[in-house]
Amino acid sequence: MKKISVIGAGYVGLVTGVCLADLGNEVICVDIKPEVIEKLNRGEVHFYEPGLSAIMKENIERKRLVFTTNLKDAVEKSEIIFIAVGTPQGPDGSADISHVITAVHGIADCINNDKILVMKSTVPVGTCKAVQHVFDKKSKFEVSVVSNPEYLKEGDAVRDFRRPDRIILGGVDSKAIEAMKALYSPFVKNGHPIFVMNWESSELTKYAANCMLATRISFMNELSRFCEKTGANIDDVRKGIGSDSRIGQSFLYAGVGYGGSCFPKDVSSLIHQAQFHGAPLKIIEATRDANEKQKQLLLQKAISHFGDLKGKTFAIWGLTYKPETDDVRDAPSISIINSLLAENAAVTAYDPKVSPTIRNEIKGNITYLNDKYDALKNADALILITEWNEFKEPDFNQISKLLKNKVIFDGRNIYNKDELIKLGFTYYGVGK
Repeated sequence: MKKISVIGAGYVGLVTGVCLADLGNEVICVDIKPEVIEKLNRGEVHFYEPGLSAIMKENIERKRLVFTTNLKDAVEKSEIIFIAVGTPQGPDGSADISHVITAVHGIADCINNDKILVMKSTVPVGTCKAVQHVFDKKSKFEVSVVSNPEYLKEGDAVRDFRRPDRIILGGVDSKAIEAMKALYSPFVKNGHPIFVMNWESSELTKYAANCMLATRISFMNELSRFCEKTGANIDDVRKGIGSDSRIGQSFLYAGVGYGGSCFPKDVSSLIHQAQFHGAPLKIIEATRDANEKQKQLLLQKAISHFGDLKGKTFAIWGLTYKPETDDVRDAPSISIINSLLAENAAVTAYDPKVSPTIRNEIKGNITYLNDKYDALKNADALILITEWNEFKEPDFNQISKLLKNKVIFDGRNIYNKDELIKLGFTYYGVGK
């Protein structure tokens, strides 16, 4: 059993704290927002993540998990301190690590004995080395910095933490590395590896992984546009290339572009880092540019079908950037809806778990509804953006009665084109 503190009770921090407490460790989660801490102490998770709430409540009841705004108390009681604060994208595309810097200096002021400081936040290459210098300078105690980037998929984060494909540890202190191996040993009994490397390699591995996955998505999205020009079908192409063991099936689905809290900012950050070091990454730059272009695909299809969109109403199904999350950060829906509103169209929107924050990001003639079919009433077309399960087998007879025009823009290729055409719909997919 270890005494652990997690600085930052957001998505990564809370999942980390809950899952480590569930192993029997004593965990203190710290956040600067009193309203967040109050909610967590009531057993309420402040975002949607399947399975997390029940595990959190159990560990609160067992006195293994507590929440506080008191950084000093948490640091003094801990052997291992995780930093899991946000590193959002700055105006110039770089990662804003101001929250990390604030946390580091706050922790340094509270150190009362030797500690292990674990960097869970996604930070630019070279950050952990700089953080180590801060502690070496400010603290009379030994603080060993370890890089330990997170690899959590929203909607499946608990499983990802409990059954990781791999764990990455970066550092120079062998005792700290061994302590981290021991902490994580229950999670790797399935034989998946723990890789040990230097700080810089660990930090870059996180960015490289996300940029590789983003590149696969953008590659397929670009290929889908070529398919539409030539009569090829992107789904058939996906199956054909995905069966190659060197390629595999993951992240080969064409759609309306990637979004979320990781891919857009990590792609942008790595581009910025590479330019700063004089080693530009042209493939990653193309990945970003292709993704921005893909977000306009459905708008272009709507204009091609209707011509002038002024006065038209579009029903949107799905606002989050992917299913099983309430996250709308950099979601394609925001770009698509804003583009429709700029064309003087109206929007009615439904999503099963959408965060209310999207209402602050989109201004204009948009109505949010609590039922997917209500969103269709008197709309000129349906635009499917997020492939939630409840959208996969809808009542197409009811859809045809509610829509003014039997037109569907399927941004995720979840419907059968031939069947919809037989039902009298005009169908637009991606890469078909």
